[in-house]
Amino acid sequence: MLKANISVLVSGSGTNLQALIDAQSSGVLKSGEIRLVISSAEDAGALQRAKDNGIARAVVPAKQTTREEFEAGISALLERHGTELIVLAGFMYILSADFVKARPGRIINVHPSLIPAFCGKGFYGLRVHEAALEYGVKVTGATVHYVNEIPDGGEIILQKAVRVKQNDTPETLKKRVSEEAEHKLLPLAAELVSRDIVRRRSSK
Repeated sequence: MLKANISVLVSGSGTNLQALIDAQSSGVLKSGEIRLVISSAEDAGALQRAKDNGIARAVVPAKQTTREEFEAGISALLERHGTELIVLAGFMYILSADFVKARPGRIINVHPSLIPAFCGKGFYGLRVHEAALEYGVKVTGATVHYVNEIPDGGEIILQKAVRVKQNDTPETLKKRVSEEAEHKLLPLAAELVSRDIVRRRSSK
């Protein structure tokens, strides 16, 4: 079966990467295959997850380099591995407009809110959930979207709502949104986009 070649960009522990790996093993993600994991940090736990599952891995350190050098390093790896789809899974850096425009419809990201709420520049990690609780929303969730030159501004692919509980803290809400929404949506979205890439490739 033809499969889209996927590279996953990470910065942290890799729980969303693990969800993708598990989905690949279970057949939820069947139109794409994770061939490469690129981390912005040498100590990211996601690298061990890639190693444990026999996936090629590389580090392009974000610190002590310019954005141009950082993105050039990533681009070289993507090209070398024939990447067709880039999945941002806990990747903590905003990619430049030039990087994104060169890959239209080929980069997806998962964000821990129901976009357009609590998104854009400055909204990442725990800050998203702190803002949701400060605002007093009763429902939050996660969104998978295409990446364009506007942070969290690309076309929405999938969304899933998660109810906010009265005694939630940012930490408990983050955990529940991850488990109930992010880890379910990201593999489904990766499959949808991979299937479309394979279909278009086959029709040429």
